[in-house]
Amino acid sequence: MSAPPTAAVREKNTAVVETDLPSRLDRLPWGRFHSLIVVALGVTWLLDGLEVTLAGAVASALKASPTLQFTNADVGLAGSAYIAGAVLGALGFGWMTDRLGRRKLFFITLALYLAATAATAFSWNLASFLLFRFLTGAGIGGEYTAINSTIQEFTPARVRGWTDLGINGTFWVGAGLGAAGSLVLLDPNLLPPDWGWRACFFIGAVLALVILPMRVWVPESPRWLLTRGGEPDARSIVEALETRFRREGHTLVDHELIALRLRARGHTPLREVFHTLFNVHRRRALVGLSLMTAQAFFYNAIFFTYALVLTDFYQVPPAHIGWYLLPFALGNFLGPLVLGRLFDVIGRRKMIAATYGISAVLLTLSGYLFEQHMLTVVTQTIAWMVIFFFASAAASSAYLTVSESFPLEIRALAIAVFYAFGTALGGIAGPAFFGRLIDTHQRSEVFSGYLVGSALMLAAAVIAAIWGVDAERRSLEHVARPLSSVLDDEE
Repeated sequence: MSAPPTAAVREKNTAVVETDLPSRLDRLPWGRFHSLIVVALGVTWLLDGLEVTLAGAVASALKASPTLQFTNADVGLAGSAYIAGAVLGALGFGWMTDRLGRRKLFFITLALYLAATAATAFSWNLASFLLFRFLTGAGIGGEYTAINSTIQEFTPARVRGWTDLGINGTFWVGAGLGAAGSLVLLDPNLLPPDWGWRACFFIGAVLALVILPMRVWVPESPRWLLTRGGEPDARSIVEALETRFRREGHTLVDHELIALRLRARGHTPLREVFHTLFNVHRRRALVGLSLMTAQAFFYNAIFFTYALVLTDFYQVPPAHIGWYLLPFALGNFLGPLVLGRLFDVIGRRKMIAATYGISAVLLTLSGYLFEQHMLTVVTQTIAWMVIFFFASAAASSAYLTVSESFPLEIRALAIAVFYAFGTALGGIAGPAFFGRLIDTHQRSEVFSGYLVGSALMLAAAVIAAIWGVDAERRSLEHVARPLSSVLDDEE
């Protein structure tokens, strides 16, 4: 009796499918379907902004809570638990997204977030609070991988950059919502001290509950189905979308369609994943890691410590911090929205290098003015608004870069890997580093920290300018050839 065929042999014997479905998705005009995708899936960024903001806003309430009575160390530990959950959730759910499909995972991850953030409101001690924050982070980290890959694979190539940046910018809508909600719910005249912070965590749960049914209308990614032998299902989804657009009066031309030849595969082994990421596409990996690390350090270092700067150097009362976050959040939201279209028109490399470089220069300049006592609390807030108008677009472009630079079969896990590396290297170290500098109460020390953040952003700008990928207005399959694609001489 002959031995059973190996996985490699079985894959080699799989029939080759010739398809133009990816091109047909890219030729679609923007319509209500795409708007649904943005609302139903893009809410992830809003929820993350909400959670991160609430974590800082309720810190004082957690310490004053008769039930929890947290110390400063406990509050910091809770922040670390959320970040650790996000990193591990991204990696675990990213692997599952590429293996099991986009649609299954964006239900699982949102349901996990909903349950965990609601459970946080019922925390009874430090251990329970840490567990629920970890699970909340895991849900958000998983959402990033499932959602970004899905949005990329449905969005027409000509507007992929602007759409992705605009969605990422909604993080700051969530931040503003969290700041406004905390100002109301933490008011002791409205709710008792031990109830206010609990009510805050229900904001995200209510939003997730509203969004969850909307995701029922979002189909599986046809691009993912093609790699798993689901060509009939993929074709059915694309044809239904085309029928819908034609019914709305749109004309779809056929002369620009490009056919691909794909051989379905059951899954991609992890060894091949990391070989593809760090060997075949090592320059792209360097670009992605540089962009993610620089923006994570830049953002987390300042965002997680802005309250300390306001209270320690400008004597702003802790209860008024939220009012200064609102204009900060506005600048961050407007950056990707206003500049996003330029990433599709002028190009990825030029705009990424420009936004990273401008952010670095502006932070250095404002840091010097801060160190020289030349800023008031108002001008400091204006400076942050201007800096992060550009930095927000830069940070969003990092997620865009890692989600479109690698092959379809490993896209979700690639997003997870670079998100995890960037968060671990920049996001964890940044707040701790800046926290120690602020504790010195020396403006010169804080300025030195700003210079480190500027140097990282400037280095990332140079790396992107040299080795970045010109992905604007190009199909995902053109930017990164699928692992399952078949050339004529490979049959």
